[in-house]
Amino acid sequence: MNFGGVFNTAGNVLDQVTGKNKFSKQTIRGSVVLVKKNVFDLTSIVGGAADSVLEFIGQGVTLQLVSAENADPANENGGNLGKLAALENWNLTFTPPIIAGSDTLYKVSFDWDEELGTPGAIIIRNNHADEFFLKTITLEDVPGEGRILFHCYSWVYPDRRYKKPRVFFSNKTYLPNEMPAPLRKYREEELQALRGDGKGELKSGDRVYDYDVYNDLGNPDWGAQLIRPVLGGSAEHPYPRRGRTSRPPSRTDPNTESRNFIPSVIGNVYVPRDEQFGHLKQSDFVAYNIKSVVNSVIPALQTIVNITPFEYDSFKDVDNLYFNGIPLPTDALNQLASNIPLEMTKEFFRTDGQQLLKFPVPQVIQERNNPTAWRTDEEFGREMLAGLNPVVICLLKEFPPTSNLDPQVYGDHNSSITKEDIEYNLDGLSVEEALRSNRLFILDHHDSVMTYLRRINDNTPSKLYASRTLLFLRGDDTLKPVAIELSLPHPNGDKFGAVNKVFTPSDHGVEGSIWQLAKGFVAVNDSGYHQLVSHWLNTHASLEPFVIATNRQLSVVHPIYKLLHPHFRDTMTINALAREMLVNAGGVIESTFYPRRYAMELSAEVYKSWNFMEQALPNDLKKRGMAVEDANSPYGLQLLIKDYPYAVDGLKIWYAIEKWVRDYCTFYYKSEEIVQQDSELQAWWKELREVGHGDKKDEPWWPKMQTREELIESCTIVIWIASALHAAVNFGQYAYAGYFPNRPSISRRFMPEKGTPEYAELEKNPEKAFFKTMTPQFESLVVTAVVETLSKHASDEMYLGQRISDWTADETPVAAFKAFNNRLAEIEGEILKLNNDKKLKNRVGSVNVPYTLLYPTSELGLTGKGIPNSISI
Repeated sequence: MNFGGVFNTAGNVLDQVTGKNKFSKQTIRGSVVLVKKNVFDLTSIVGGAADSVLEFIGQGVTLQLVSAENADPANENGGNLGKLAALENWNLTFTPPIIAGSDTLYKVSFDWDEELGTPGAIIIRNNHADEFFLKTITLEDVPGEGRILFHCYSWVYPDRRYKKPRVFFSNKTYLPNEMPAPLRKYREEELQALRGDGKGELKSGDRVYDYDVYNDLGNPDWGAQLIRPVLGGSAEHPYPRRGRTSRPPSRTDPNTESRNFIPSVIGNVYVPRDEQFGHLKQSDFVAYNIKSVVNSVIPALQTIVNITPFEYDSFKDVDNLYFNGIPLPTDALNQLASNIPLEMTKEFFRTDGQQLLKFPVPQVIQERNNPTAWRTDEEFGREMLAGLNPVVICLLKEFPPTSNLDPQVYGDHNSSITKEDIEYNLDGLSVEEALRSNRLFILDHHDSVMTYLRRINDNTPSKLYASRTLLFLRGDDTLKPVAIELSLPHPNGDKFGAVNKVFTPSDHGVEGSIWQLAKGFVAVNDSGYHQLVSHWLNTHASLEPFVIATNRQLSVVHPIYKLLHPHFRDTMTINALAREMLVNAGGVIESTFYPRRYAMELSAEVYKSWNFMEQALPNDLKKRGMAVEDANSPYGLQLLIKDYPYAVDGLKIWYAIEKWVRDYCTFYYKSEEIVQQDSELQAWWKELREVGHGDKKDEPWWPKMQTREELIESCTIVIWIASALHAAVNFGQYAYAGYFPNRPSISRRFMPEKGTPEYAELEKNPEKAFFKTMTPQFESLVVTAVVETLSKHASDEMYLGQRISDWTADETPVAAFKAFNNRLAEIEGEILKLNNDKKLKNRVGSVNVPYTLLYPTSELGLTGKGIPNSISI
């Protein structure tokens, strides 16, 4: 008798009863792409020895498949879990120091059976001592599915740092109610981990996104002069929220966060790890930052031996910074060079032995056939349409201009400009005719400056005016300034109104010099407003709550998360650095722009009138009177200045973004009900209104997020702010403000009065008088160095229309994104064509600077073009 056969048959019956062999088994091969911690970090060397032991026993990095099909009641109805699988040959994959930070490919093998089904997530445990940056996991030949890709792009710290192991989902996209049931547990747990509990100290490597007010600008522990009010959370100083850093209160003020920033260390202030600069970007930022320090400090040494200490004497002195270079004292050169790594010296010094340090030549003075073109009235007006702050100019709707300041508090602040001041300069038109034909425009820096003007002039070195500039639109679509009004608070008190002086154009003699000074005072106001409002508040600060809320409330598999996430790259990190070095008490902005210690307070005052819906370009243009609705015009808008480069190019970009967003959103949201029933979307929008921009939560203009149109417009605005709006106000800074006489940021004495020594000096030496009035030499060098840094593109920049491949498995959105990319390429060609059209005088101007700030792509460095996906500098 064959007992073996009997036993085998009995065993098979038993297996069938118990289900032991119910499911067929096989192996799934996978590959993992990651970046090891930078080998230049000495702590990673220590961790390497411990890693080797773990790898020897096969437990260094383990992965575990999670079923998207079959739930396990013992796992809280989460997906069935596969067996642990370890990365293979960790120690045999060598990353040479010269390419530290580059990708490393590993293999992994998973046991699979039908009970597991299709994997929808992977649990990963890092049992090493150091973190690594996980890029992708790819599964090959999955039964019934084929290839499954997991886009991770996240730092994975040692597993002991997490309450629950890290989970990554496949690159499929799911609304909350469409998520496979076995994966919902993991989706919610991931969001809970990212929200944190709002308590305790946040440490490097943490993943928590949370909110706080701007209570980290001042440094009261270092003296009363560094005390600053908290911005946000009050009616007096409303502000968007920033990311919580969890530093303890300062010793002397419990409402102010302490500051322990170390300038030489990036990452010293908490930012969620995945928001921090990548390897290449961090290296770029360090290099640029060091260069800025060198460029600002060393030329300041030249001041010591200058004829007039701390002053320029002429425009030729300034030009030497760019065309001839500054001779460097040998001792100073050797001292600084000893503190800079050898590989970086080529970034800073000439290699021809001349020991010269030069700034790059800003575009506004590169045209040497017309070296004073930047000083012309034509260029002064053109830059309001095509310069670095083309978002303020408005149509003048009533004459004389009026103020919105409360007359009960501030008295009469209406303009003193008369018809006689300007009518002779309106090409034969009366003021009434010019108003009716939409030919008068205004650059109004009166109300925004006046509320702080007395404090600025009394308590800081600045000597400033509020200003109104009237411009006339000529037949060739260029703007001609016709009057500048400079205003001071009444010496007897605010309730007595303003003291106004009106200046009109002149080309000759002392009157011509006074007109140039008047334009300089306007430029000071515009420079400060640009940096604090157009740039910082309206892009950097207003967008940060969207970054935080998106990560807290929208899963990585949510369609709106996938839509918006590329537009948040590096924003929280650059904002944290700005709060430590630029907009903080005593920082670069306070030191070099006119509001001085009141800089951020002034931006909070402007935030009182901030309106999310008005950040949409069409709405902004209509609000400023620069466009009117017209069904027969492109995009349904007629520009009142047809040759308005920012608006012309901007509308092309805006509607390209809007079409892409519309195509994307309508694929996932087939009806209004889906929008309304999306629990994550509704939580996201509620948190944005009530927390992120909580000081504006009761404003009636917020969309209710009940329709697809509200979703499409809101997402378009967010992408516009992060990409094109920021590009338009950022990457032209060096082109125009790198030559500081064109954009002075400080004025330190008032307009000279007849009969004074200052007036006599203006008559005798107008250039010297200009430099004594405007930004001092050291501050101007700092501004030049900083805006050079801010105007550069990093080596790993991602531009609008670009994103990582295989970002979604859905074919329709991929096709829509390709169409978006193709449209942006068309726009590039259209911009070049417009810039070559000689009839369009505002596109290039007499300074010969083509308008390319909204040209979508760029090369590395200082280019004056390119629209990055995100606010990354």
